[in-house]
Amino acid sequence: MTESSGADLTDARGSAVPQPGPYRDSGDAWVHAPDGRKYWGRFGAAGLLVHHPRLGVLLQHRAVWSHFGDTWGLPGGARHENETAIEAALREAREEAGVPAHLMQLKFTSLFDLGFWSYTTVVVEATEEFEPVISDQESIALRWVPAEAVTALALHPGFASSWPALRGRLG
Repeated sequence: MTESSGADLTDARGSAVPQPGPYRDSGDAWVHAPDGRKYWGRFGAAGLLVHHPRLGVLLQHRAVWSHFGDTWGLPGGARHENETAIEAALREAREEAGVPAHLMQLKFTSLFDLGFWSYTTVVVEATEEFEPVISDQESIALRWVPAEAVTALALHPGFASSWPALRGRLG
């Protein structure tokens, strides 16, 4: 078993890089596709698309060290074993952005399934305004973005490809 000192490592830009250690969840691992591409989350992954009628959608500027870092996307990450996609998305959004689950109303889910790995986008509406809070080292910034302005940002490729269909269903 490896011990972690708790000291943060930083990348060339000074962004914190998480240390591997014994406290990672069993779902925190890469899944490799037959063509060599890799996907985060042994049990799949999930993200939370928070929409507020006045504020827009909550986006996360991903840490540089992360997969497709320095792009904008949804708070989210690897599912834990026996965790539903909705539970995972709410947990990850709380951990990464301080999203209060009690203010979220489920609208729909959208599944991207490769057979060996899947990503579920959980779409919720915030029933009240709240200020997101960077709660861990996976975010550079958090921002409410009007739906019509989302594509002006450098988006995570997976989010960029799913955004048009998701936006069409926001209502």
